[in-house]
Parts: sequence; C-alpha cells; structure tokens
Amino acid sequence: MSGIVESAGTEAARQLPERQGKPGPSEGHGGQGRTVRRALLDAALEVFTERGYTDAGLSEIAARSGIPVGTLFQHYGGKRGLYLALWEEFREEQERRTAATLAAERGRGVDDPVALFVAGAKAYLEGVWDNRRLGALLVDDDAPAGFDALRRQWDRAWVRRNARLLKVDERRRAGRVRVSVLTTVIGGAARELGDCGDAREAREIVDEVCGILIHLSAPPG
Repeated sequence: MSGIVESAGTEAARQLPERQGKPGPSEGHGGQGRTVRRALLDAALEVFTERGYTDAGLSEIAARSGIPVGTLFQHYGGKRGLYLALWEEFREEQERRTAATLAAERGRGVDDPVALFVAGAKAYLEGVWDNRRLGALLVDDDAPAGFDALRRQWDRAWVRRNARLLKVDERRRAGRVRVSVLTTVIGGAARELGDCGDAREAREIVDEVCGILIHLSAPPG
C-alpha cells in the first residue's frame, strides 16, 4: 500500500467488484445520501478498527451510525462493500495529496526526478499519519477475501508509476528492482507510522525514511 502517485488514476479501482447493493432512493437526494454514506463509513471504520474485519458485525455498524441495516445494504451491499469503499477513499485521498505536492514542486521549478520522488514520498507518508486509523486497518491481514490480491495489484501499479517518476528504464531488471525496493521502503514506513505514539515520533520516521530514499534513489555509477 505504498507508492507515489502522479495523478488520480483508477487502474486498480476498475478491478473492484461491483457493489452488491445498488444505491437506493436516498441516493437521489445528494446531500442526504452523502450524509448517510459518511455516517456508515465512519461507523464501519470504528468497528473494523476495534474488532477487526472478521469479527465486525453489521448490526453494530448500523447501530453506531444510526442508519438501518437495510439502508447499509442498499448503499454498500454488506461488510465487504464498506471495507472496499474505505480503501478507495483512502487511496483517492493519497493520490490527491501526492499529485498536489508534485504539481507544487514542479511549479517551483523542481525537475530533479529524485527530489520529486522524495517530495511525493513525504506527502504520502504524512497522509498515512493524518489518516493513521484507516491506514493501519488497510495494511492489516484481516481483510475481505481477495483483497490481498487487489492490494498487490495496486502496489505493482505504484511501482510502475514510481519508475516513470524516477525516469527509470523499466526494461532493465536492475531498474525495476531498485524502484520495487524504494516502494517497499515506503510501505514499511507506512506500517510503522500506524504504531507511532505522537506526531514528533511520526515526523522522525518520515524524515528518516526520506533520507534513506535519497540515498537509495541515486542512480548507480
């Protein structure tokens, strides 16, 4: 679950299974539908975080959200749909954050691939810390059936994007391996951020990882 994204892509999102539940009548009332979905997702995150995905109950999610179970099914089709919606929300927010950072850096005249890569990595990791409850949930092994394969597919897409950002020749095995290692370093740091006790410790980890990335990103030779 790591990587630097240059634009809000939908490569892996297109692989999401179609939601089992179709939006109901409340979907037509834009503001009301958004409020209902927000309440359901917030409640789902609380329950998933406290109990894990497997032990989370739809009745408890519905009770905490104040939304009937039938409406939950109407919007998300069940527990799997809620989890995937949380994942998609996290992914899209991270894409927006990193894309905005890269655009700002380029606007300042930065064109060095390593500098851009590290700036994107920092923005990504700061986003992980800001959304640490959701980030920690999504790297946990307790997830819907098939999610791990979807996550691996998305990671591979991130590696390809990072290769383009770093201007690495993907036809060369050494280049692919280097970018894969860099992406794995970011993913490991994202997991560590979920266990941080405070913002100071999180900043230390982000700064340390950025230093490692600068060192590892230097072209060989």
